[in-house]
Amino acid sequence: MLSFFWLRCLLKMVKGNIIVSEDILSFCCNGLQGSTSPPRAREPGEQEEALGAMANPSAAHNPTEVQMSQLVLPCHTNHRGELSTGQLLKWMDTAACLSAERHAGCPCVTASMDDIYFEHTISQPPVSPAGQRDGRSGVGVGQVVNIKAKVNRAFNSSMEVGIQVSYEDLCSGKHCSICKAYATFVAQGPLGSKVRLKPLTPQTEEEKIEYSIAAERRRMRLVHKDTLKDLLTSSPRETELETRDGSGAVPAERTRVESVELVLPPHANHQGNTFGGQIMAWMENVATIAASRLCHAHPTLRAIEMFHFRGPSQVGDRLVLKAIVNNAFKNSMEVGVSAEAYGQEMSVSRRHINSAFMTFVVLDQEGHPRTLPMVAPEPGDGERRYREASARKKIRLDRKYVVSCKQTEVPLSVPWDQSNKVYLSYNNVSALKMLVAKANWALAREKEKVRMYTLEEDKFLSFRIEMSVCIPASRAFSLLSNLRRRHEWDSHYVSAELVQKVDDDDMIYHVVSQKLRNENKPQDFVILASRRKPCSKGDPYVVAFRSVTLPTHPARDEFTRGETLCSGFCIWPESEEMSKVAYYNQAMPGYLTYVTTNVAGLSSDICSTFEACEKFLLKNKEDLISRLQDF
Repeated sequence: MLSFFWLRCLLKMVKGNIIVSEDILSFCCNGLQGSTSPPRAREPGEQEEALGAMANPSAAHNPTEVQMSQLVLPCHTNHRGELSTGQLLKWMDTAACLSAERHAGCPCVTASMDDIYFEHTISQPPVSPAGQRDGRSGVGVGQVVNIKAKVNRAFNSSMEVGIQVSYEDLCSGKHCSICKAYATFVAQGPLGSKVRLKPLTPQTEEEKIEYSIAAERRRMRLVHKDTLKDLLTSSPRETELETRDGSGAVPAERTRVESVELVLPPHANHQGNTFGGQIMAWMENVATIAASRLCHAHPTLRAIEMFHFRGPSQVGDRLVLKAIVNNAFKNSMEVGVSAEAYGQEMSVSRRHINSAFMTFVVLDQEGHPRTLPMVAPEPGDGERRYREASARKKIRLDRKYVVSCKQTEVPLSVPWDQSNKVYLSYNNVSALKMLVAKANWALAREKEKVRMYTLEEDKFLSFRIEMSVCIPASRAFSLLSNLRRRHEWDSHYVSAELVQKVDDDDMIYHVVSQKLRNENKPQDFVILASRRKPCSKGDPYVVAFRSVTLPTHPARDEFTRGETLCSGFCIWPESEEMSKVAYYNQAMPGYLTYVTTNVAGLSSDICSTFEACEKFLLKNKEDLISRLQDF
């Protein structure tokens, strides 16, 4: 039998940096000796030690939340003393999987992991001449990586898990964010069958926001491929290749890497499949080699495009990992990576199981990105990958610029074009959903059936006005999403011209409104209207509005160009014939006096307008003209 001492040593060797509690060790030893005695009682005041990858479910507000704290050891770092990105991906995937399985109550597999932008690296601080570490330069071996993962929303058989990663300097107590990511997991039953998940009920304001916009992120993932295809179709094929100066360009073929890995039992997860984090780590390794072959230096990983798991692999499989530099921009390069699996027989065709695109930079002594050599793509597929890399770069910039929860950092009127339509639509709907989910709404006025609420924040005064109307929610949704009919109930609207039908759910209008007080000219707006039907039971119908700019509709002298950052309708079904209709608006400076006058009770204009809206809905309840196809 193993003694308690040797079992302790064995567990420490296997787990590396995981701290195991006395109770677990005592329980293991008792079990080996055939004893069923419970763990020893704790002395009063004795601290509960943490299991490295486990969180106390009762301690977390969200029952799916998992917290992992890992001590960075030399075996986790690369040649520069930085925490290996591959190791970090393993920890992230583990924490996210534990969170998903905590909600599902059954095995879960990684389907994808969304774009990861690394804000900081965890590096070994340089040694000063005196032999001391310079804590200003980074965090090295001996510091802690904290990972928090929790399920944001469960759909039918898949769920989105939010992951937050930070590092902690144990000496100074400093905490700093490393990255944030979203992973999609699928619950699996016997023989790989899908399992229908129970719904998740968000509790805090933050959880409600994440829950609400998880559906928009899911929608964006599903259309990503089409977005890329549309962008390539609309871009001139010859432009980039003709304007490139090919002199001194490095042939892309020189950066190609192909490596094979044998999947062994330590590489498998608890279900017997190859651990997704391990596959991601292997992919990051070959991508780094490919990037190094272009720049002849040690590159730094800055971003990872979505990891997309197309199928499983098992112990005994051979994984072929391929990487090549697709395109090099001035200060960054994109490396494409794929993973294929096959069994012992080489004659069996390889299975494509994963793909990703990674962005690298090369930093100089001051930490600034260096200029990179150009890449000469191979004819055929190489040129296709070259153009796709350019398109993906634009998509990443659009996503980073438009898809932001920090609304105060986003310009009010964002330029609209075909390539960023998905992200503008996402931002439009998610901004409204975040406003809806905020706490601390205060009832300001109540006039018969109409209730007016306000939300006071540092930079915005928002208002919400709502009432119950005897109309099916789908009917109210159809009527209120058509801005061309808004003048029928809103006296502030003079006209609304449909400028462009982006798709069935997104329209761009040019709206002309009445003159504001103390203004000599009427206002006009260019507004993106995005609408969404409920994703699941309990979700509202959503019609979101925000300002955009169009080259075809610049500001004109006869109008005062107005802007709206976040406004729109949410419609909740109360019964088959009753709906709660609510309008939200973040008041802009030019609109603020009008809002505060109504909130203070010096005017009933907003309430009267909403009462007119009710009459419009009731009058047109059975009108077939405003069906969805006429939107």
